[in-house]
Amino acid sequence: VQLQASGGGLVQDGGSVRLSCAASGRLFSNYNVGWFRQAPGKEREFVVVISASGDSTAYADSVKGRFTISRDNAKDTCYLQIDSLKPEDTAVYYCAANRATIWNSRTPLRYSYWGQGTLVTVSS
Repeated sequence: VQLQASGGGLVQDGGSVRLSCAASGRLFSNYNVGWFRQAPGKEREFVVVISASGDSTAYADSVKGRFTISRDNAKDTCYLQIDSLKPEDTAVYYCAANRATIWNSRTPLRYSYWGQGTLVTVSS
């Protein structure tokens, strides 16, 4: 499956952004979708994952309450809504996919497919 992330940009502290991850190539509903982020000089970190059906989600503790993941399998797209943005949310955000049987993996190595990343910059 091919993934393309979009929706990033420059946002003010306290603002919101919605990222999209558009899929193509294979049956999207067979794959969990995870979001990761990588800030300058830091390792890529897990943010959230949604199950292939969309029935289950799992969030990193650091983003609970501000980040919301959803997906529309009819549109082959996953979304990440980020509210109350903070400067420390500045990072390149990547969407990734793995097979539905590999649930709630928070390790990048467990994801076989990756989008190119979209940069979110939060200005203070």
